[in-house]
Amino acid sequence: MAKQQIEIETRDGKAKAGLFRPSGAAKAGVIVYMDAFGPRPVLDQMAGRLAGHGYAVLVPDLFHRNAPYGPFDAKTAFTVEETKTRLMALVSGTTQEMTIRDSEAFLDALKAEGIDGPVGVVGYCMGGARALNAAATYPDRIAAAASFHGGNLASEAPDSPHRKAASIEARVYVGTAGVDRSFPPEQSARLAEALRVAEVDHVIENYVGVGHGWCVPDHSVYDEVGAERHWKRLTAFFGETLG
Repeated sequence: MAKQQIEIETRDGKAKAGLFRPSGAAKAGVIVYMDAFGPRPVLDQMAGRLAGHGYAVLVPDLFHRNAPYGPFDAKTAFTVEETKTRLMALVSGTTQEMTIRDSEAFLDALKAEGIDGPVGVVGYCMGGARALNAAATYPDRIAAAASFHGGNLASEAPDSPHRKAASIEARVYVGTAGVDRSFPPEQSARLAEALRVAEVDHVIENYVGVGHGWCVPDHSVYDEVGAERHWKRLTAFFGETLG
């Protein structure tokens, strides 16, 4: 799939984004909320694969307020103190509220490109919580929200997505790593309860034997079998919800 580089005018400046279109008319738009390592070729590959299923896929730079930065090697960035410090500053300096605010511009950008109707969102790692928070904030525009190895989905933080479950009208799918310190069993149970009480149509699935980051090919814990299972689940989920 060909990548179209666009700039999105947000309230806090311009965000670069890659837009990937299917060969024919798009069934719907999808926004990919990146992991901590930023937009890079491997995310382009994943977006292109999703576009191959008939979706127009937008991959925005969530760290645009601090651009330029990186690039980062996902296999080593958190094991080298210098790059770990820089990455953590980017993550902590880009709040949930910032991404929620940006998400309106992301949705508008899809519409401006002629991609109208309900949208799907999917987030990886830090993007997982942002995808769910976007669904809670724009319930009339987001029909499907997925998170894979997302961290802190039901934490004690005031911006934790589980606190906004009552505002979610989208279907929700959460794929969790078998062992993940950023999303331990007590958080999974808390999220499940919040979604159940809010009567959100949801699935939380545990991918036993894989680690945090297993879906993304340049991660050190990438697991091909687990990643292919994720693709099967994600495309079925979007297919049932978005067409």
